[in-house]
Amino acid sequence: MAESYINRTESDRRTGVYRRFRDISISERILNTAFLLTIGIGYLVALANMYYTHQGRDGKAGLSIDDVMINYHGSHDQTRLGSAIKGIMEPNLKYKSDKDVILQWIQNGAEEAEYNERIAPILNRDCIKCHTPAVNPSLPDLTHYAGVAQVAHAGGATLPFLIRVSHIHLFGIAFILYFIGKIFLLCDMNVIVKRIAVVIPFAAMLLDVMSWFVTKSFPAFAYVVVASGALMGLSMGMQILVSVYQMWFYSETKSGSQN
Repeated sequence: MAESYINRTESDRRTGVYRRFRDISISERILNTAFLLTIGIGYLVALANMYYTHQGRDGKAGLSIDDVMINYHGSHDQTRLGSAIKGIMEPNLKYKSDKDVILQWIQNGAEEAEYNERIAPILNRDCIKCHTPAVNPSLPDLTHYAGVAQVAHAGGATLPFLIRVSHIHLFGIAFILYFIGKIFLLCDMNVIVKRIAVVIPFAAMLLDVMSWFVTKSFPAFAYVVVASGALMGLSMGMQILVSVYQMWFYSETKSGSQN
């Protein structure tokens, strides 16, 4: 049986006939669907996490293009830590008066001596449960002075931080896009459209990561960060929806002959 399957597969390749969703078993369809839906839900949760991580950096509720600029480029008017303490991180403080303590420390120059005496106890109590590299490498490291100083002084994300986050981002999402694309290739559609569709999310991801580094020097490039991230999400979502539809609801009448 195995030999017959191999011979049939080689014959199909020579004649230009390739596997489609109609050729896979119900069990494989269930597995593919479970994977695609789980990835889709996971991506929505990632968007929610991104929203709550970056919103409020400009001192206003909600996520805006200014928040993205401040995250990567920084702000002359306020530091990342100061913006967070006045915005998204304020509810995490056990005592509201600690906000003024931290803001005063930042205004005084964010020196290490005062950090050890007054700031470290507050951050260790209320912040490091999330701001620890082992827990969330995408968030600033607030477990020691060097990490806190990076966000307590004017300026956006540091180069070491961007390198660390980008390599995690590229490795992790590349695998996800590969498996989604591998399933999407079983769709029955124009071959040119299909080839373009599987490349777009990879290109958008690379543009997104590159834009982080450019925005550090040119804040207006934050628009490219938003646009490329949106393009990646939409193209990935399209592949998931089309794949699930063709697996279960698409009725194909002609014999497929495209790769």
